[in-house]
Amino acid sequence: MRGGVHSWDDLPMTLVPGITVRSATEADAAGIRLLVETSFGTRSDEAWLERAAQLFAPLDSIVAVDGDRVVGHVRSREMILTVPGERTVSARGIAGVGVAPTHRRRGILRAMYIEQHRRTEAQGLPLTIFTASEGGIYGRFGYGPAVRQNAVTIDRRFAEFLPTTPNPGGVELVALADVTERVREIYDRWRRLTPGAQVRPDASWGNLFADPERFRGGGSDLFTLLHPDGYALYRYHHEAREMTVEVAEMRSVTADAHAALWRALFGLDLVTRITAELSDNDPLPYLLTNPRLVRTTARYDGLWLRLMDVPAALTARDYRTDLDVVLSVTDPFREAGGVFALTVRDGRAECAPTDRAADIELGIDVLGSMYLGAYPARVFAAANRLQAKDSGKLRALEEAFGADRDAVLGWFF
Repeated sequence: MRGGVHSWDDLPMTLVPGITVRSATEADAAGIRLLVETSFGTRSDEAWLERAAQLFAPLDSIVAVDGDRVVGHVRSREMILTVPGERTVSARGIAGVGVAPTHRRRGILRAMYIEQHRRTEAQGLPLTIFTASEGGIYGRFGYGPAVRQNAVTIDRRFAEFLPTTPNPGGVELVALADVTERVREIYDRWRRLTPGAQVRPDASWGNLFADPERFRGGGSDLFTLLHPDGYALYRYHHEAREMTVEVAEMRSVTADAHAALWRALFGLDLVTRITAELSDNDPLPYLLTNPRLVRTTARYDGLWLRLMDVPAALTARDYRTDLDVVLSVTDPFREAGGVFALTVRDGRAECAPTDRAADIELGIDVLGSMYLGAYPARVFAAANRLQAKDSGKLRALEEAFGADRDAVLGWFF
């Protein structure tokens, strides 16, 4: 059953001595809350818990229990993910993964992931996605980072736009509470174009518009700039004698909206710095006379992805160029690997198991990183994580898997 609490026809499992892995029950609520708060170092008020329950149905969670104590937890929900070619695919989104510090190194995470992925396979979903707190854990489960984000800071005082930079106007300074429906509509238009973006459920919008103090980092509540084709949500941070604006979320459907919103942000008086997150090819640096002012302070992954069904996943997206290649895919965790013939004509793919000799050998985690177009094949070949029969096949693979628009995480989960 999709779209609600699942009725899993499963029995509790004991994959780790003394530990039972099973579906959560209402009696586990307090133990799950304690474990999640411990794992992520946050406290949750009742309003937050209510929205979280709407976002991830509590009885859809998997727990690991030691007697009556919850010592492991995974929650999930079905999501609609945009993939290259402005197409969408159903995916299982995983969140709230935690193991009690008293029960480390016992295989509890692996046991919960075995059950979680068994359920996803039973549903027939071709992808699993999540936002990872740590980068060294999930490759062994077949996940690869699939979205890249760049934290940047700009000294607003010295930023000047090039004469060629559009100045379309159309930006309004508005109260967020007055324009929530317009913001939602713009986001939905944007996410239909953007690989990595997801349909955003009401509970996620509720979290954003509530703007809990726990996510403000000591800053103000959210301010809003609105354009017919974009919006920017930002907050002020007062630091000694300087003021910084943090762009919490910017979504622009068109290049004109992007330029107009940045012109408005740079027009904020008394502000020294602006911080934001940009994708790899965001045009902001090239709108300015001095592109060095857009200084990258951190680079990190925004989304991790695993192919659950290679043919179903590879035929769910479009491709930039024609391709005829045989992929040998290794899966260290489940049984999704194999040898597959991938043929692309006019953007659309056919993929099926084959007994032909492989042109490309790679792990399913590498395929996951390439899937949204953010990570090129050649970097994995240079790292010896992808082996190609010849350079022509490697170039063809990279060109076909590229995307016309940078992959961006739609909403954090």
